[in-house]
Amino acid sequence: MDAVITVDEEQRVLLFNQAAEKIFQRPRAQVLGQSLEMLLPARLRQVHRAHVGHFGATGATSRRMGEQSVLVGLRADGEEFPVEASISKSGEPGNQVFTAILRDVTQRVRTEQALRHSREELREMASVSQKVREQEKSRVARELHDELGGALTALKMDAAWLHERLPQGVADLEEKLTSMQRLLDQTVAATRRISADLRPMMLDDLGLAPAVDWLVHDFRRRSGIACELAIGSPDLQAHGAHATAIFRILQESLTNVARHAAATQVEITLEIEGQALILTVRDNGRGFSTGESRASGSFGLIGMRERVYLLNGEVSVQSETGKGTVVEVRIPVDQAENGA
Repeated sequence: MDAVITVDEEQRVLLFNQAAEKIFQRPRAQVLGQSLEMLLPARLRQVHRAHVGHFGATGATSRRMGEQSVLVGLRADGEEFPVEASISKSGEPGNQVFTAILRDVTQRVRTEQALRHSREELREMASVSQKVREQEKSRVARELHDELGGALTALKMDAAWLHERLPQGVADLEEKLTSMQRLLDQTVAATRRISADLRPMMLDDLGLAPAVDWLVHDFRRRSGIACELAIGSPDLQAHGAHATAIFRILQESLTNVARHAAATQVEITLEIEGQALILTVRDNGRGFSTGESRASGSFGLIGMRERVYLLNGEVSVQSETGKGTVVEVRIPVDQAENGA
């Protein structure tokens, strides 16, 4: 049951129902004939009086109060609490009465606050988890590149040294050594590819723009799909989580194109616009209906949204069957740090 309070033009209480007694913790006899302001925190009384006066002067007969936020009531013990309210009026100017219907939304507001707090905690945990994963990928990639890559290169040099010194007439041994050299070449190439897929060294060493350029070139070489890259400024830079997010989202987008789009052309733009770093990936592939349910085991778009969400950004996907797909990512950045 909602609280109902009726006041006159001087905002003296004329009606105070049982539900109002309960939420304000005041008996009806204590409130009737008193100013409505006793039910409001002192800091809000002047504003509330002005709002009611303005409402009385308009032609409207009812409206919802506090449409953008809940209002605040004051219990007898001094506790403030949130309420939702609607107000109506009757009578002629000079003899008007105003009736407010109020609902105590304390529990709902507490639940919403707890939910927001929980979301913030989850965001913080996800951000830390993302950072730890990237750090671990970077560590493994560098160890693969430096230690295993270095050891394999040394083995290649030793194998070449042996090959040059093989005596004549040992065809079986020469064939075996040649096979070993081919396997070493393949292993070195695989190690470099795995290391780069984990985290390209140039993303840390040279920055975002060179890393994106390398990624596009590598995609073009592996897939055979024509791919154009336009970077808004040769000086464009992003650092830390921003650079990682853009690189990973582009990596996932290109993987999706190669696996699912059947595209022959991909266009990529990377630019700074105002306070946002913007990545756009456009393909001419088969497209899809954005209303379709996600395929089981398909988490690419979810991963993109997670990365962007952690940086307070936005990601949009526009697609239509037979008309290709456009992925646009906007991530807010500090102009002082992006170098553009």
